[in-house]
Amino acid sequence: MKYEIIVVGGGHAGIEASHIAAFKGHKTLLITLNKKNIGDMPCNPSIGGTAKGIIVREIDALGGIMGKIADISHFQIKMLNNSKGPAVRSLRAQADKITYPKNMQEALANTPNLAILEGAVEDLIIENKTVKGVILATGEKIFANIVILTTGTYLKANVLIGSESTPSGPHGEPRSNYLSENLKKYGFTIQRLKTGTPQRIKASSIDFSKMQPEYGDDTYWTFSFDNKPSYKINEQQKCYLIYTNQNTHKIILDNLDKSAMYGGYVTGIGPRYCPSIEDKLVRFKDKERHQLFLEPESLYYDEWYLQGFSTSMPRDIQEKMVHSLSGLENAIITKYAYAIEYDAIDPLEVSPSLESKVIENIFTAGQINGTSGYEEAAGQGLIAGINAALKLENKQPLILKRNDAYIGVLIDDLVTKGTAEPYRMLTSRAEFRLILRHDNADLRLREYAHNVGSITEKQYQNYLERVKNIQKGEEFFKNNKLKITPEIKKIFIENGKEVPAITESLYNLLKRPEINIAFLENFFEIPFDSQTKEELEIQIKYEGYIKKTYKEVEKMKKLEEKIIPKDIDYAKVKNLASEARQKLAKIRPLSVGQAARISGVNPSDIAILSVYLKKEYSKNE
Repeated sequence: MKYEIIVVGGGHAGIEASHIAAFKGHKTLLITLNKKNIGDMPCNPSIGGTAKGIIVREIDALGGIMGKIADISHFQIKMLNNSKGPAVRSLRAQADKITYPKNMQEALANTPNLAILEGAVEDLIIENKTVKGVILATGEKIFANIVILTTGTYLKANVLIGSESTPSGPHGEPRSNYLSENLKKYGFTIQRLKTGTPQRIKASSIDFSKMQPEYGDDTYWTFSFDNKPSYKINEQQKCYLIYTNQNTHKIILDNLDKSAMYGGYVTGIGPRYCPSIEDKLVRFKDKERHQLFLEPESLYYDEWYLQGFSTSMPRDIQEKMVHSLSGLENAIITKYAYAIEYDAIDPLEVSPSLESKVIENIFTAGQINGTSGYEEAAGQGLIAGINAALKLENKQPLILKRNDAYIGVLIDDLVTKGTAEPYRMLTSRAEFRLILRHDNADLRLREYAHNVGSITEKQYQNYLERVKNIQKGEEFFKNNKLKITPEIKKIFIENGKEVPAITESLYNLLKRPEINIAFLENFFEIPFDSQTKEELEIQIKYEGYIKKTYKEVEKMKKLEEKIIPKDIDYAKVKNLASEARQKLAKIRPLSVGQAARISGVNPSDIAILSVYLKKEYSKNE
């Protein structure tokens, strides 16, 4: 049996890769160890978060399904950092761990051109450095033009609790025993990484009266640009906030040598930006307490997730740790926290299209590339699926730039800088974050999606209508002026706002920090929907800063436009530093801009490279 595309792994990366490849009309096979685990959320019960929520919006704008399924599967949603500037606002939803996978599995089952098979891929069929298919643990061979590896944390995975090490994937599922060894045999560089998950607590054993409730927003939100809210604001579930204390810290520090991490049982490198609780105490000794959140996992069972309390301590120490927390004195732990280590590849051996540089027609996405998080995995899976399809169609790959999307920043960081620890997306990683916002993901990406055929014509027409409304809105604000009469002056004064000295356009008034559209509606009926108003307010109010950002983008683009020929021999570029020469030869950047972002390549090396390119290649132009 032969397919055009085989996707290995049914996690968040595999879902997006297989769905979009099939959507684009290619005969696709998704191979997963357990069909029931497709869309599983082995760690936190949420979709989105700081920066991650913007990735979900970008996935939706490009034709992915994570946001759509999250919208119909959550029981609480809120906009993080809503009181701060628009560049750092992100949605986060508490997703139901039963409903989300169920809805995702149903969506894939109803996707034309997509077949799903249970099985363990333990080897690849390779001919002349090109993949031709996969070999299952049973020995069965399945052929394909392209293989996308999205293996998550299953490659030679070990679950660690104290000194116990169990060969297993999440939830005690079987691991993949041989695939990473075979990848190594084919020339891939394999690294060992680690992540972890906290305890699950029986809800009936929690004293919520000692905790601070955390509510969902009283504003309707959706991740998807195509969905309308399907939930009721007043029926959202509560989460709860608590803190560690000195007793908690003493228990952890007194038993530090018993944790898998500090006891020397872990060989993998853990995530810097999502550390275990013992790692937090060692690294942040000055902190008197650390915040933790109790979050319901599902409406269908009685377990709560203790966000922020990830650990690899033995079970008896975990009992003491949990019982030291306010409201959890009598808590019953239904699942103990654990660390899990697994194999991943070196992302420096992956191209910006997410195709492997080692073996042709292999694409990789998700934790196999060194990332951490559902959203980061899904974003890569979507790009890998799109580019696999485009390669079959003999078209150029979709490579998002750093000013296009957080997904572009994520992939560029991986393939240009590499990572020695699980990579997590942060707003601080994006230098152009003011233009990479939650509100404008469709404005940034739907044209790309239309060009590569990853959205429907209806979605594209809806996008064009939105663009038209925003343009009409700008004209409305520029053309309507507010004359300062005594009555209007009174309204300004009563609302504590500085009274304009002259008649002003609504456009100029909105640029004032203290004035928003809601206030201007005291004087004018503004005939646009809430999404258009939000977009207009941000674009107008931050116009100066946005223009400044685009000037920086133009500088970057000039370097990105300086293409480095594929056949360049860096050994012939005289006076390059030896480290720069080695890094450039290994990563083989596509442009001078990408070369400048490589760790170990200095401005002087870029200057030398630029002179060489101009001298050796400009005469051929």
